[in-house]
Amino acid sequence: MLEDRPCLVSRDYPRNCERDGNWRMNYRPEKVDVQQSKRPLETNGEEEEIVRKVPKRSGDQIDTALSIGGILMSAPENSDESGSQRHAGDNSDSSSLIAAIGRDNSISCLIRCSRADYGAIASLNRSFRSLIRSGELYRLRRQNGVVEHWVYFSCQLLEWEAFDPTRRHWMHIPRMNPNDCFVFADKESLAVGTELLVFGRDLMSHVIYRYSLLTNTWTTGMSMNEPRCLFGSASLGEIAILAGGCDSHGNILSSAELYNSEARTWTTLPSMKNPRKMCSGVFMDGKFYVIGGIGGSDSKLLTCGEEYNLATRTWTEIPNMSPVRTGAARDNELPATSEAPPLIAVVNNELYAADYAAMEVRKYNKDSKVWITVGRLPERADSMYGWGLAFRACGDRLIVIGGPRNAGEGFIEVNSWVPSEGPPQWELLGRKRSGSFVYNCAVMGC
Repeated sequence: MLEDRPCLVSRDYPRNCERDGNWRMNYRPEKVDVQQSKRPLETNGEEEEIVRKVPKRSGDQIDTALSIGGILMSAPENSDESGSQRHAGDNSDSSSLIAAIGRDNSISCLIRCSRADYGAIASLNRSFRSLIRSGELYRLRRQNGVVEHWVYFSCQLLEWEAFDPTRRHWMHIPRMNPNDCFVFADKESLAVGTELLVFGRDLMSHVIYRYSLLTNTWTTGMSMNEPRCLFGSASLGEIAILAGGCDSHGNILSSAELYNSEARTWTTLPSMKNPRKMCSGVFMDGKFYVIGGIGGSDSKLLTCGEEYNLATRTWTEIPNMSPVRTGAARDNELPATSEAPPLIAVVNNELYAADYAAMEVRKYNKDSKVWITVGRLPERADSMYGWGLAFRACGDRLIVIGGPRNAGEGFIEVNSWVPSEGPPQWELLGRKRSGSFVYNCAVMGC
């Protein structure tokens, strides 16, 4: 794991970097063994820096090559630099990126590289570093329909980890450094654009901590127009909508806000028809939905959902859209406030839900407006009334994060199912030891 490193680098990419600030690195060209018969060395799960050498060639043949996410770039020869080591970060052409193919073709290639390699690419020279850190490359990826999804989750109060489901890699991100009030307050999380937002309470007010993928750092100071907690939320590209929740006095809200991660702006939206807290949100068919939750002076369970049309700026109530159990199925059970908000996710514009009690996966029929059971959850997806179990969409797949737990010891497991391939057949993507359950979880697609 790359804990407290300035960048997240795939272990498939051999490199040799030195830290100088968050992104400022000196790059020493690696000499690549064309046979590549050995993998980078791994020790106790940590990554080692590997330099692979080949005999120096003469004549017109190059003696150094840089492998950049599958692109092979020749190092230009310069007789004036004979006898001295060239540092790409100091002597690069700031406009050409990969000089042999030009800037436009360079960017076209780079947007198709895995973002797991961007940390290594940023270390090559100032131009690469500026392109990645500015966010321009991620905007171009989004415009070209290139999106990778990573799962971010927290099993410790101040520590977050990332999981790449494609390469099946676990990664640490820097530790948060808030005060004690934030540590023990209720928290919500949301990934939007290249940011991970964590919402909680400080000593006197609500506070938002923002993790930037571009700088690999946490910052604070941002505030909503109407601060809240226990809201429903979802993101779509660079925007996110947050609806309902509670204010600092415990009043249940019907208001909603839109956050633009590129402009760093909050926009107040028209209010919902029903105030609600502990609800869930999703985007589906280009519209935002807030589902379930608790509302009214008697804190009753809401079974309806509401649809927000971004084009007309209107809300429409949808009866019985919540997948939660009601009536006789809830007799002799704990109050609604003891249960987690609805565990819902959207894949390919289809809405799914996890029923933690029955250990079933359900699908919402948009035509008949009813929920249909389609299969089972993973066998070892333990939870406490839904708390500690993450159910998320991750590209074209559904992800369940949870695991068995016994006397404070247990495991966190990441299971995946692709709905387009048939009934639920869960594939275990990753497993690691953990003494706690999942507190917060978000999926960042960029």
